[in-house]
Amino acid sequence: MLPYTVNFKVSARTITGALNAHNKAAVDWGWQGLIAYGCHSLVVVIHSNTAQTLQVLEKHKADVVKVKWARENYHHNIGSPYSLRLASADVNGKIIVWDVAAGVAQCEIQEHAKPIQDVQWLWNQDASRDLLLAIHPPNYIVLWNADTGTKLWKKSYADNILSFSFDPFDPSHVTLLTSEGIIFISDFSPSKPPSGPGKKVYISSPHSSPAHSKLAAATGAKKALNKVKILITQEKPSAEFVTLNDCLQLAYLPSKRNHMLLLYPREILILDLEVNQTVGVIAIERTGVPFLQVIPCFQRDGLFCLHENGCITLRVRRSYNSIVSASNEEPDPDPVQELTYDLRSQCDAIRVTKTVRPFSMVCCPVNENTAALIVSDGRVMIWELKSAVCNRGSRNSSSGVSPLYSPVSFCGIPVGVLHSKPPDLSLDNMIGQSAIVGEELPKGSVLQEVHLRFLLTGLLSGLPLPPFAVRMCPPLTTKNIHMYQPLLAVGTGSGSVLVYHLTSGLLHKELSVHSCEVRGIEWTSLTGFLSFATSTPNNMGLVRNELQLVDLPTGRSIAFRGERGNDESPIEMIKVSHLKQYLAVVFKDKPLELWDVRTCTLLREMSKNFPAITALEWSPSHNLKSLRKKQLATREAMARQTVVSDTELSIVESSVISLLQEAESKSELSQHFSAREHFVFTDNDGQVYHLTVEGNSVKDSARIPPDGSMGSITCIAWKGDTLVLGDMDGNLNFWDLKGRVSRGIPTHRSWVRKIRFAPGKGNQKLIAMYNDGAEVWDTKEVQMVSSLRSGRNMAFRILDVDWCTSDKVILASDDGCIRVLEMSMKSTCYRMDEQELIEPVWCPYLLVPRASLALKAFLLHQPWGGQYSLDISQVEYPESEEIKTVLQEQLNSLSNDIKKLLLDPGFTLLQRCLLVSRLYGDESELHFWTVAAHYLHSFSQEKLTDTAATPEAAPQERVNNPLDMCYDILCENAYFQKFQLERVNLQEVKRSTYDHTRKCTDQLLLLGQTDRAVQLLLETSADNQHYYCDSLKACLVTTVTSSGPSQSTIKLVATNMIANGKLAEGVQLLCLLDKAADACRYLQTYGEWNRAAWLAKVRLNSEECADVLKRWVDHLCSPQVNQKSKALLVLLSLGCFSSVAEMLHSMRYFDRAALFVEACLKYGTMEVTEETEKLVCAVYADYARSLKHLGFKQGAVLFASKAGAAARDLLAELACPKEKPAED
Repeated sequence: MLPYTVNFKVSARTITGALNAHNKAAVDWGWQGLIAYGCHSLVVVIHSNTAQTLQVLEKHKADVVKVKWARENYHHNIGSPYSLRLASADVNGKIIVWDVAAGVAQCEIQEHAKPIQDVQWLWNQDASRDLLLAIHPPNYIVLWNADTGTKLWKKSYADNILSFSFDPFDPSHVTLLTSEGIIFISDFSPSKPPSGPGKKVYISSPHSSPAHSKLAAATGAKKALNKVKILITQEKPSAEFVTLNDCLQLAYLPSKRNHMLLLYPREILILDLEVNQTVGVIAIERTGVPFLQVIPCFQRDGLFCLHENGCITLRVRRSYNSIVSASNEEPDPDPVQELTYDLRSQCDAIRVTKTVRPFSMVCCPVNENTAALIVSDGRVMIWELKSAVCNRGSRNSSSGVSPLYSPVSFCGIPVGVLHSKPPDLSLDNMIGQSAIVGEELPKGSVLQEVHLRFLLTGLLSGLPLPPFAVRMCPPLTTKNIHMYQPLLAVGTGSGSVLVYHLTSGLLHKELSVHSCEVRGIEWTSLTGFLSFATSTPNNMGLVRNELQLVDLPTGRSIAFRGERGNDESPIEMIKVSHLKQYLAVVFKDKPLELWDVRTCTLLREMSKNFPAITALEWSPSHNLKSLRKKQLATREAMARQTVVSDTELSIVESSVISLLQEAESKSELSQHFSAREHFVFTDNDGQVYHLTVEGNSVKDSARIPPDGSMGSITCIAWKGDTLVLGDMDGNLNFWDLKGRVSRGIPTHRSWVRKIRFAPGKGNQKLIAMYNDGAEVWDTKEVQMVSSLRSGRNMAFRILDVDWCTSDKVILASDDGCIRVLEMSMKSTCYRMDEQELIEPVWCPYLLVPRASLALKAFLLHQPWGGQYSLDISQVEYPESEEIKTVLQEQLNSLSNDIKKLLLDPGFTLLQRCLLVSRLYGDESELHFWTVAAHYLHSFSQEKLTDTAATPEAAPQERVNNPLDMCYDILCENAYFQKFQLERVNLQEVKRSTYDHTRKCTDQLLLLGQTDRAVQLLLETSADNQHYYCDSLKACLVTTVTSSGPSQSTIKLVATNMIANGKLAEGVQLLCLLDKAADACRYLQTYGEWNRAAWLAKVRLNSEECADVLKRWVDHLCSPQVNQKSKALLVLLSLGCFSSVAEMLHSMRYFDRAALFVEACLKYGTMEVTEETEKLVCAVYADYARSLKHLGFKQGAVLFASKAGAAARDLLAELACPKEKPAED
């Protein structure tokens, strides 16, 4: 049997409570898997899977308004390891960048003393990961280096800036939401501030805001919304137009390029920024609950919406499989062509009251299948999406919502008909893509229909609102060490008592004891306490007193004073004697009562002329020991008479006897056998009375006249031979009872509210609480140890204090938090790895860099030694046992679904890479492996089909399971073209002004849809200034295909136009002549790289397109652009796998290069020539070296043996140390 150990190690911590209105938007969910949120001036970090508090960061002096985790969009190695970086900003304009694991502030930034409006890390730079963009009110944006705290540049705008949003597809585009409208910035760069004032637009609607147009029935609502054309205008709207100030939020859609959403309380508008036009509206019916916030998804075209009642809904874009229009027909006017988002799932609402309302929501950035709701009362609710396959028959056809299907692939690899449903790893594993127009479901494919629902998987609740009364349970002694638990009782304003376990900081029990505010708590044993509450006084000044005795294990609570308590003077304090025998109850205008705690009986009620009590304390001295001795002597005499004959008593029996005796003495104690105890109290004049209590007799034993230097005494503390008194004027008087001397110390801190000695034998420390703070004193030396003062070194007011252990204090404060602090009372953040957690937590970011990277290698290269295992002890890993244990704990904390996948022999290397990048929240790896898995698979399928000589099959398979549209330029050309056509159809249906029509015409011409373009050109009305031009253009477009000479003329005109600055018009003419390749070259020459890539994908055949994209890759790799990570993805989409491997190797991404090469060889997508052979060996050798550096020998041997000649020396080196231990 294991020896019974008790964990009573109490670490410094903060238990947080309700939030402040400023904290409303201060929450963020990082790629690291942790959620951070602001609570007054603190930042709380919790683990999203287990809902445990991991860290509370305290350094801000004011309320926190924003928190943001750093992005993980870079390659991780020993030099740039997995680390927890967080930026938090407060009301006074200070930004602090934290190293969360160590709990220290790395850097502090201050520009102005006004609340920061928004803050965001820049994520797209390969060069630097330390850049932080912030809005300093009213109208500045500043770029900071968050590592050093230096300001890189600052720029002001004409309007007050409320928030900003980066275009996820093009980091040079930022949009600012201002109090007047929107400002588009198109030249954002880290090196210099944007030039000019940006392009400012106003949003207005010609028919008043859609929220105010009366929406009739559902059908009427649709029509009304179609009439509403929200215009984006360059002119400032006149007064009757609704301006933007009721817009709650602005965000780009990460799932498709150039789309933005605007959130209003009653609708969400989806804008297409190419034509500046609303292409979708999600409106709430008149009875619906308004929106508070929306988070657009990346993996699927969906939106998480938070409503004012705390309900989170998921809406996913509807697929239009039916609407197919050929290029030359007029589109069918009947179906509403609009982006429609259908409600797919919603969670339960919360009960909203005056003090309880939803603050904000965050969504998991890695998997997008979990959302967390932060409530104003400090609750965090974690809702997870679960998918369930439903059978065809049960479909409710009347709902009119098209079904959702499960995806065709899992972790990047297409799967056949699955025997079992794959686990819900992420949103794109749960639902397939929304089909786009003109795409039929693949023939003969088995698609399973799925339903989604939200499940509450985590709940963290905070302390209720102050006031608090706190009391720590009796201290740890050698006698109670086996059942001791460090419990803290917290009495609240609502009458309930919360009991917290301070080892874990978790709520142990919540007991509803009283009906009004709890005024004080005293423990009667380790498992029971007395608490008292008083109602509000009536006009006579009388109250209802409640004094309850609570038994903690059962939760049973009894009225200690029986029927007494109605309409009497309020209880001022209760004090339990040192041996927990007696209780003194002090009233405001009523004599003292003495009770027996063990029998709940009244011993004495003092007479009317008894002095009024201002302070009272029980003495630690008593006569229990001498009584015990007498008793044991009589017991032993009795025992001797019975056991004289049997002298050979076994040890066991003698111990049994002593136990019996102990029990008897205890039972005698409970049978009115009472030890003598003393207490002292002071009256209004400061006279000290000393009384003795024995059984039910109370004797007055001494009176000490008042000390002239003291004012009215407010509190007394007594321990050993030291008695300390505190008064109204902030004087402390130390009495040494043995030496009979007293010392008065004026603290000049006003009223001493409470003084209390620390537990522990011989520990003479004392805490004193004042109106404006607290102090710790050493009574032996009579000197102050530490001090806290409101407004000077803390932002909160102290409501109550107590000792937690002999060297830690507990402070309850008016910011709704309870802090357990070291005696120095410095608010310290702790190291996260020193935390005692109830449940193990998967978070590789908490490991030392070497360990987290070694753990990653261990997971990636399963099977180790030919067999699958999650037991790290089987691997030779020469680190200390301690690190091995930590790694094993990490592995054990993985969910069963993930363990099953990692141990599944059918789970391929590519899928493993994708899964591990998800587990680590590694953004750059996740994108790399998603694109790599997709194209490696599809190119290897093409190879197979080429050899099988059925050329039609391959492209079809690629379009059936295309890469998600959120990857934009990286998608397959055919799929990309379809998407662009669908988009231009939508733009055409939605156009409302000549400008829009003109933009649509331009797009149609570039896409080669000449007939529809001509129709639009001929629509121009005769009074328009462009009428003549457009008519001629229509003639040109219809006749362009005629003769050779005319083509050369047009080409000459086009090149002249381009040379004279009319790039777009010249490119259009070249596209008319089918010279799109030349057009792309011109666009690239003039720096329009994105536009050139777009045109190549929609107009060129695959060889010409690849040429254009390869030129783009060279541009991205150039030192002044330095976006090699993006270049890698473009190369992957072209199938240039050997150049990807070469580039990874040259960038020193050895781990990624080795895994990629292995996957290529497995799929047969890399030509094996002498050159590639050389590259493969070099990659493997370098990876083996980096594994050796991590101390991961087995992995190093594995790859060194694959590298052949290149790693011969390394292999020998790895083999040597093995023999050395054998020698010694």
